[in-house]
Order: sequence, then structure tokens, then C-alpha cells
Amino acid sequence: MKNIAVFGYNRLSFEAISRLDKELYQITVIDHDPIKAALARENGFETANIDFRSDDDLKLIGIGAHIDTLFCFFDTDSENVFLTLSARALDRELNIVAIVDSPESAEKLIAAGANKIIDPYEICGRKIHDMLKRPDINDIFDHTVFGRHDLHLAEVTIPENSYLENAHVTQLHLSSQYNLILIGIVNKQVSEQLHFVVEEFDRRLSVGDILVILGPSREIRAFKKDVENEFCKI
Repeated sequence: MKNIAVFGYNRLSFEAISRLDKELYQITVIDHDPIKAALARENGFETANIDFRSDDDLKLIGIGAHIDTLFCFFDTDSENVFLTLSARALDRELNIVAIVDSPESAEKLIAAGANKIIDPYEICGRKIHDMLKRPDINDIFDHTVFGRHDLHLAEVTIPENSYLENAHVTQLHLSSQYNLILIGIVNKQVSEQLHFVVEEFDRRLSVGDILVILGPSREIRAFKKDVENEFCKI
């Protein structure tokens, strides 16, 4: 089980952690606002009352020890930058995900040691773009992802004699047959780079291609089993 510390309890952090499988992740929420901390407890999350400016308090909840991932979701960039700096000094291997409010703070968070920056405005902008340019992709994403807690990313390699050999991406029908989303494809004969499906035209699949998919674990297992079957039909 992986351990996650979430600093800052708000709508974004709630949406992020409420979709995680509680059987796989131990989540601790920290917020200096007692009302928000109480709300987190009411929603079923463990909480800790610490001062994020204190290295000793950060160590107390497991930073530098058993915490695997840190979410810096405070409302102000300055607090997220300070927390990122402190946590990175305590643990060089810690995975730090930070939200950014203003674009100019993104570089500060990266310099402070954040592994991943989340810009809500950029995400909203991309979603609006997708709604206008690719409404079919947007509808599939909303139908498949939102409201599901058992979600996983998986890589599926197309083996020899698979029914997918020489098929086209548009023939997969993952959303209707498996309730899955195809995120992208890695053609290892060309490079190790992931090509997102929304960025390229329909293409023919080959043996050795890696399909990166998102969805419930049961559906992923079913799809992997079928991919290895040369007698399945598209």
C-alpha cells in the first residue's frame, strides 16, 4: 500500500483523492484550517494536525520515511513552494505533485523540487478545446472516467498472431466493448515516445506496439486476454 500526504483540502484535492482506491493508498489530509480538516474527516479521510513549516512535524507524518507521494494543494502558491522546498530537502526520492495558481509560480515550484505541476486553468482550457475539436473523445472520457474509483493505467503490448495486428486504431471500440480509454501508443520500432491518440490520425497497429489504456482493472484484464487471442473479431 502506498502512502499519500495531501496538504490543502479543497475541491480539487477532494476530487483527486476521492478517485483513488482506498485499498491501494493510505491517504492523510493536512490543512491548517480546522473547518476544512473537519470536513476531510467527515468525508472519511484520515487527518493530521501539524505545522507544515516545521521539518519535525513533516517528519512526524512520514515525510522522509514512509510517505511515497506528496500533494501540495494549498490555495496559495507561496505555501506550496515552501512546502515543496521543505519536503524535497527531507526526501530526494519523494514524488511531489503541486497545484499552481499563477503561471509565473510554475517555474518556482519546479525549481523547488516538484515532479509534476497541475494548472487547473490549463486543464480547463484543454477540456474546452477538446469539447470543440473532439466532442467524441470528451464524451467517452466523461462517461468512462468520472464517477469511477477503480481506475488504472496499463500497458498492453500487441503480440504476434493477435487479432489486433494490422487493425486500425478506429476499429478498437474500447469504450463500448470494455469501458476503457486509449490514451496513446508507443511504436518501439520508431522510438520510446508515447503518441497520444488525440494528436495523430488513424494508424495501423503492428506487432510490438504498446497500447496505453485507462480504465477499471477488470476491464483491463479482459482486454489483455482478448489481445492475446488471434481468433477474436473486431
